[in-house]
Amino acid sequence: MTPLAQALAPLALNEGVNKTPLPGVWIYKSSDSRPREPLCYSQGIIIMAQGTKRVYLEEQVFEYNPDNYLVLTLPIPAECETVVTDGPLLSMVVDIDIGLLHQLVRLFDEHHQAPEAERQAEGRSLYVSPMEAELGEVALRLAQCLASSLTSEALGEGLVRTLLFQLLRGPQSAPLFALARHNTHLSRLERALKHMHVHYDQALDIDSLAGMANMSPSTFHRNFRQMTASSPIQYLKKLRLTRARELLQDRGIKVKQAAAMVGYESPTQFSREFKRYFGQTPQHWATQGG
Repeated sequence: MTPLAQALAPLALNEGVNKTPLPGVWIYKSSDSRPREPLCYSQGIIIMAQGTKRVYLEEQVFEYNPDNYLVLTLPIPAECETVVTDGPLLSMVVDIDIGLLHQLVRLFDEHHQAPEAERQAEGRSLYVSPMEAELGEVALRLAQCLASSLTSEALGEGLVRTLLFQLLRGPQSAPLFALARHNTHLSRLERALKHMHVHYDQALDIDSLAGMANMSPSTFHRNFRQMTASSPIQYLKKLRLTRARELLQDRGIKVKQAAAMVGYESPTQFSREFKRYFGQTPQHWATQGG
């Protein structure tokens, strides 16, 4: 077991996502391998302590393990495979604090150390990068501080800042810089995606979303698909179905109620699209949750 896994294991009491004393930092645990299945990734950084995951986004495959880390500059519906070998899969998930990211990128700009190839990376909504020694040390210190609420409150925010600083110094960090800029395609698209994640139960208005991103509808549609591998309509459907699965599994909501809560007027259409996406009926997940 790696030192990072040793630090995370006592904090991962439950399968799936575990809260920590530090807001925006989570521990994920999976005791069993899982085949490729749909999953909606949140915007954030995933540092693997033990085990392997593969993310499938159309024709691309992103594998991350203790030797590297995954950064998601946008929330992305994708497919994920979990590989567990010796001991449960353990990872630390850190939300991206956009305000903090802006502060750090401004410092990089003032010191003329922003990456030159930044514009070429504007369309990258996720990337995998090698785990360098300095970043690994910061990740370990952050994991160790989570064992104490006092230490988390006293040191956690500074360690998250240090972690993000090290990520910005990484060899493939250009998408993070693009996210922090006010006028890149990535940062403009993020505004529209945030709106969708809050109002996913409402009708989709492409013109309004394009306006939020300060793009024409055709440019918005093209950039949206380039960065998320989905059209806006497909993205909304995947988001709604993922939220419905969470309601069915975690809160024991009835199928018809879950369909209405995520914006479906027809329970029959909801059930049909749910089964097509997840390979199981919503009743199956409702039974699992119950």
